[in-house]
Amino acid sequence: MLKNYLKIAFRNIRKNKLFSFLNIAGLSIGMAVCILILLFVNYERDFDSIHTKNIYRLNEVQNWEGMVAPQNVALSMYPMGPTLLEEFPEIENYTRITGNGEMRFLHEKKHVVLASSLSADSTFFELFDFKMVSGDPASALKEPNSLVLTTSSAGKIFGDEPALGKVLALANQDSSFFTVTGVVENIPDNSHLQFEGLVSLYTYAGPEAMNNWGGNWLTTYLELRKETDIPAMEAKFPAYLLSHMGEEGAGGYELFLQPLSDVHAGSTDITHDYINFQKFDGAYTQIFFYIALIVLFIAGINFVNLSSAKSVSRAMEIGVRKASGASKSQLYLQFIGESIVISLMAMVLAAIFVALALPFLNQFSQRQLEFPLFSDPLFFGAMLLGAVMVGGLSGLYPAIYLSSFKPVKVLKGSPVTGKRKADFRNVLVVVQFSCAIFLIISTLFASRQVRFMQEKDLGFTHEQIITIPFGQRYTERYETLKQALLRSSQVEEVSASGQRLGNNLHQTSITFHGAGPAVNLATSQVVVDPDFLDVYEIELIAGRNFNDSEADNGNTYLINESLAIELIQKDGEGKDIESLVGSQFGFSGMDSAGRLVGVVKDFNFNSLHHKIETLTIFNQRNWGFGELSVKIRGENVSEALAQIESIWNTQIPEREFEYQFLDDHFNELYRADRTVNSIVGMLTVLSILISCLGLFGLVSFTMEQRVKEIGIRKVLGASVATVVTILSKDFIKLVLVAILIAIPISWYVVDRWIEDFAYRIAIEWWVFAASGLVAILIALATVSSQAFRAALMNPVKSLKSE
Repeated sequence: MLKNYLKIAFRNIRKNKLFSFLNIAGLSIGMAVCILILLFVNYERDFDSIHTKNIYRLNEVQNWEGMVAPQNVALSMYPMGPTLLEEFPEIENYTRITGNGEMRFLHEKKHVVLASSLSADSTFFELFDFKMVSGDPASALKEPNSLVLTTSSAGKIFGDEPALGKVLALANQDSSFFTVTGVVENIPDNSHLQFEGLVSLYTYAGPEAMNNWGGNWLTTYLELRKETDIPAMEAKFPAYLLSHMGEEGAGGYELFLQPLSDVHAGSTDITHDYINFQKFDGAYTQIFFYIALIVLFIAGINFVNLSSAKSVSRAMEIGVRKASGASKSQLYLQFIGESIVISLMAMVLAAIFVALALPFLNQFSQRQLEFPLFSDPLFFGAMLLGAVMVGGLSGLYPAIYLSSFKPVKVLKGSPVTGKRKADFRNVLVVVQFSCAIFLIISTLFASRQVRFMQEKDLGFTHEQIITIPFGQRYTERYETLKQALLRSSQVEEVSASGQRLGNNLHQTSITFHGAGPAVNLATSQVVVDPDFLDVYEIELIAGRNFNDSEADNGNTYLINESLAIELIQKDGEGKDIESLVGSQFGFSGMDSAGRLVGVVKDFNFNSLHHKIETLTIFNQRNWGFGELSVKIRGENVSEALAQIESIWNTQIPEREFEYQFLDDHFNELYRADRTVNSIVGMLTVLSILISCLGLFGLVSFTMEQRVKEIGIRKVLGASVATVVTILSKDFIKLVLVAILIAIPISWYVVDRWIEDFAYRIAIEWWVFAASGLVAILIALATVSSQAFRAALMNPVKSLKSE
């Protein structure tokens, strides 16, 4: 019997080539999209899953007076780990980590660069399950200047030689030597901790740092007992802070715990999150998952619609089978089986699509997704089961409908179509296009929001500026390097700063002496050289800029408008911004000699996900700078870069020249938003394509059913345009209903989404109108293509057909 069912199934597929193609193509696209998105979702949700212990990250809420809003930060203080372990029985262990950036070693007279490195406590391997290939994980990081390498970095430095016990010297620092005390397996791509080298925390942090309450420089991870009541534990943190920092010190801090599983995808509201590889918004992952289901749902609707529409052509077959004694269950089995066969064929095609599309998705998303079709039996079984379920569910309604035909009526030639069946198909078309229109609207708004953030005036220029990593060790050579760069014909201006605009700037406390009592506030801060405002074309609205005099160096400050307004409010009424200039001002503990010399117009020094914070700009060249900012002439970028590199290699030969255009840095800030926009856009196109395939098939079937009607109308004088209008209007009505359903749903979803942006676009009516018009035009083009073909048929031929 099964063999007979399969024969009938393949016979019907061959007999109805167009409908079979549309069914298989629609299902395969829907399945491929679903598989690709599920691979992405699984990759994201699998972040840090290799670690088996109950690990939480300790985060702070910083809410000092003067801040626009409280900030959640992924930072903590050196003494917190040991004291928490001592005072909280819920804690079993802790480890502290801080980022070192790149490290450059000299090995056999060659420079070797480790692109990323971390410093960590000796307990690092007790908490995290990174597998050590050689060395003792318990002692590998106990001593200062201990270094643990990954297998790839060890191979890069030593080749096939054993790395354990080897000594490496830091480039240009003859007195700094590191002993390789361990080698670990390469870090998985879906780990939020990424490093090529791991250094003992005690290498750079001495006793003074270890007892520094108030210095937030690192990240602390805690291993908690399985039964720990997290809210109850967090409720004890205020008393803990008070006992160690006093009322004044603890006043601006709160502590909260974050599960390790949430660090990668649940940290969008956490700033200063420097150790979080490929940080991504978990809400977007959920959105992708839902959209994948929507696309698969649209493909399933196609199948139901086309199968039920085509059922009239199988009425005689069903009548004969029922008259011959076939039961309803046998008919169910046959038609659901046929659906499963089509679904399995679609799954094979979908697997091919996935294999072809995956490299592009990996390049686009910067992930390393894998398609373990044959390497993972569970995955293969899940795909097979999924295809069977999709086929079974999609074929359920056609099977019920087809098996309900009355053999007496069918064999007498009575029609089997009816209003209820047509109404059901119409409902499916409306649902299908509602989903597609919802995605069109969402894509347009997402695209406009991303474009708005990329094009908004930030209050400073970021064009033709390249940033070059620098470092405190080169402080004495900064002025010489700067003057050499300024002599280049391709360089306009040069400046330097402690941090890059577009990053989370560090916070500090400041003291302002005005007419009233001293005002103490917290602000973001950046250390710069005197030409910073000129390079970035930041507008000065009161006072003056820095100058090159020694009197200015280390004694003068600029603030932004937001901080100026805050100081006026705190100092008393009746003042204006100009009156602040000349006031005694400085970082707390340094305020006796400093002066406020100017106020700059507010500018977005962070991404547009955040509102402008209060800001202090400090002129202190002796502290050193984190990077250079070089504004180049735009006529010949390649020549400019070549000249800058040549000057760099002359002045600082021991360090490789690196650079990044500031434009590219700001584009990186919105990479996740652009990724979401692009993926939703591609899924929207595919959902429209699938919807059009279904509509095309449905229209084709309708034309077949109305071929005689069309012939009669043409004989009676109806024009081609009249016939096309008559055939198209019913389908366009369905699309209009779908628009009315999709608009309020999409408005609600988009409104909730843009709430997460500090600077956002307005929800304008024309976007909904444009989306509806696009849907109508797409549907009209799909319907008209078949309607014109039917309208151009020879009426004599159509009226002769039986």
